[in-house]
Amino acid sequence: MSELLIFGAGYSALACARQSAGKYDAITGTTRSPEKAARLSAEGVSPIVFAGESTPALSEAIARATHVLVSIAPDKAGDPVLAALGEELAAAENLRWICYLSTVGVYGDHGGGWIDETTPCHPQSARSVERVAAEQAWRALAQARGLPLAIFRLSGIYGPGRNAFINIEKGTARRLVKPGQVFNRIHRDDIARAFDLAAQIEADGDFNITDDEPAPPQDIVAFAFSLAGRQPPPEIDFETAELSPMARSFYGENKRVSNAKSKQVLGMSYGYPDYRTALARMWNENCWR
Repeated sequence: MSELLIFGAGYSALACARQSAGKYDAITGTTRSPEKAARLSAEGVSPIVFAGESTPALSEAIARATHVLVSIAPDKAGDPVLAALGEELAAAENLRWICYLSTVGVYGDHGGGWIDETTPCHPQSARSVERVAAEQAWRALAQARGLPLAIFRLSGIYGPGRNAFINIEKGTARRLVKPGQVFNRIHRDDIARAFDLAAQIEADGDFNITDDEPAPPQDIVAFAFSLAGRQPPPEIDFETAELSPMARSFYGENKRVSNAKSKQVLGMSYGYPDYRTALARMWNENCWR
């Protein structure tokens, strides 16, 4: 018997559940609201509402779980899953493997240089500092139990419903230009593919799950407009652009992230290896909404 328990069955984790369909005897996923539970049921995921506290249903799911996927962000108080359920997870006798979805933000800024999983973490933003702490807390639990733990450090996530075409449709697309700035990205379905591969071998360690080609953000916008047959908006100087503090903070980190380990260890083959392949495929297959 094998059962997958997902903490935070949202955008990326639900794709992991779809990729895993038929590979577990049961898949259970938590959501914050009863309204979202129906959607999980429709996807073949047994829903449990998790509002930061243990419940009998959660305790039963933890006791049965062989594989756990964590896709809930930490906050100032720490990791909400461990805070509420850490003791139960530490005592879960059937548990064999954990996967934690983190972010490449833990590496901080590297001036556009290449980094890999051996690069030390130097988080800059408060949310990335919280992520490093959460990674360490999950490592401590896994080590205490002698369990393999895969930490996925994800780049900017996109996919159906979250992409440049959506921004074009909404009229919110902008070509912000900050000289030398690049970002890596990761398609939601590639996260799911990596999760499936890692689960099969119960992989242990840190893995950058990211595309092959870090690129300037304005190039992605321009390419999306060209596919849509429309003129792109004018370029906007980042320094004078009106941005929220959070949006501006993303541009404070500049790095090129290597995914070589995911290919070597997991056997990962990226379906969306760069923004041109990804956007063209999404547009041609009409799967961007």
